[in-house]
Amino acid sequence: MRRLISVAGVAALAALGLGFQPAQAAPPAPPAHPQAEVDGVAAAFGLSADQARTRLAAQDDAHRLAAALPAAVRQQSAGEWFDAAAGKLTVAVTTPAAADQVRATGAAAQVVARSQAELDRTDAAVRALVGKGVPGVYGWGVDVRNNEVGVSVDRTKKTAVTESFLSSVKEIGVRITETTTSPKQQSGTIQTGNPWWPGSESNCSVGFPVTDSSGAKHFLTAGHCTNDSNQAAYGASGQQNKVGTSNVGGTHSVNGQEGDMGLVAVTEAGWNLSASVNTWGQPAVTLSGAAEAMVGDSVCHSGNTSHWQCGEVKYTHKSADYGNGLIIGDLTWTTACSLGGDSGGGWLLGSKATGLHDGGPSQCVQNPSDGDMSLFQPVIEALNKWQLSLVTSGGTGDTTAPSAPGNPRSTGTTSSSVSLAWDASTDNTGVTGYDVYNGSALATSVAGTSATVSGLNPDTAYSFTVKAKDAAGNASAASAAVSARTQAGGGGSRTLTNDTDYAIRDYQQVLSPISSTLTGSAAASIGVSLTIRHTCAEDLGITLLDPKGKAYALKYSGGSTCTPWSGARTFTVPATASSPAAGKWQLRVTDYGPGDTGTLDAWSITL
Repeated sequence: MRRLISVAGVAALAALGLGFQPAQAAPPAPPAHPQAEVDGVAAAFGLSADQARTRLAAQDDAHRLAAALPAAVRQQSAGEWFDAAAGKLTVAVTTPAAADQVRATGAAAQVVARSQAELDRTDAAVRALVGKGVPGVYGWGVDVRNNEVGVSVDRTKKTAVTESFLSSVKEIGVRITETTTSPKQQSGTIQTGNPWWPGSESNCSVGFPVTDSSGAKHFLTAGHCTNDSNQAAYGASGQQNKVGTSNVGGTHSVNGQEGDMGLVAVTEAGWNLSASVNTWGQPAVTLSGAAEAMVGDSVCHSGNTSHWQCGEVKYTHKSADYGNGLIIGDLTWTTACSLGGDSGGGWLLGSKATGLHDGGPSQCVQNPSDGDMSLFQPVIEALNKWQLSLVTSGGTGDTTAPSAPGNPRSTGTTSSSVSLAWDASTDNTGVTGYDVYNGSALATSVAGTSATVSGLNPDTAYSFTVKAKDAAGNASAASAAVSARTQAGGGGSRTLTNDTDYAIRDYQQVLSPISSTLTGSAAASIGVSLTIRHTCAEDLGITLLDPKGKAYALKYSGGSTCTPWSGARTFTVPATASSPAAGKWQLRVTDYGPGDTGTLDAWSITL
């Protein structure tokens, strides 16, 4: 998994039932570690208050060190996490030389077998195999501490389809964890603290107070609480104490692969936003910003039912399948307790907003398995999506610019577009997005680390740079320039290319994507050209996947002898069903034999 913000917190919006507070002068800056966080972490992990403070101070140091890692180290990282036992940031790398570079920064190094690119490709292969869902399979994603991709299965829901899926993922080196429980998206009717009611439905919890670009008031919460368009939102049960309107225009709620996030417009008189978090009798916490959580972090959340609970981040960017076709990507999984009615409540990293509560167990347990964990939607993604600023104690006094985006590169061209990618920037409060410049002109703005610039001229050279921005509007220095040339027009030829190298390893799959912005349907005969270096062509199976997931077999594996493959081969695919030209096309290369080495050098598709 799976970002203009200021930063803000769980909206304790007082006056009437919701807990919105009257507007007041800004409170003093919060301590480095709010007492409620210290107490919650101490209770969650069986520590004294002093031990909890020591752990949290080390966690802060790990985040500062992670943000300052040199680009040369970051490019070789296969993941990073906070090791609470050692009190240090740990970075996974694949070579001893890279480990030495990590240790020189003051972080701990762990040499692992799989690179980040390999983990990402395996994760993509699992997502492709999951499709619209597999019975019993409720979670999958990268486990950075174990340097592997894991799949979580509720064994009580397994079928023959599940066993077939598990057999397939075992072949590509995926770890399988079986449990007797699985998470669910939560709802409830317990009327304690700061609930809010969507219409006449059961209550959810208030997340973070935010303002839009015009200064209008809103609060963020869970998307599964805001699925109905233009629904009245109330601060008390029985449709009493109206606050405003949920999911205005039907465009402010997401509950699917993109995430679980929703927005409520606060329009009624008497309701004011507050950065104060309801800590349920613990010392006050006032939100000071937003941040991304990393594996190993101690985090806390405030919810209507379970109140103030803390735990450890076990996974980030891990997908969840709640059944009935509801799959949500890029969630953060934690050991903290949560219960029905907590949905939409705010998760915090210290005094910084980090997530919106998504789902969890039916009851809290000690030492939870994957099936008993609590999940949240990273909040920065929601802030970016709707260009929101969080309400905080200090407004937007941040003056620190993000670091410049690293390693900018072209990932594909057409006669009218160039696709780009770059490495993520870092910031003291959180990067909210990137601006891509064509020369000195702003070409597009995106939340993630890739973009396609369209409307270009054929057979023309262009130079692009990228700048990162944060919640306060601070912009980074420009990245290094990346040059790219669009393809020749040539009578309507529509050829796209991915020239990124992918290692082909025994019994593993490679998924190489090409993103198309072309219009209409693909050609009746699709041309595919690929360049591969491999010691045994007979061990390779190659498939083209269209944007709808339809598979076109290009080459089957099989043969009694091995012959090397070195160079380009061309295939023609008769499109037996209408495939859209626009979207993500993927080339899947699977190695079915032992003792091979190889690389997918490049491939192109003519649509």
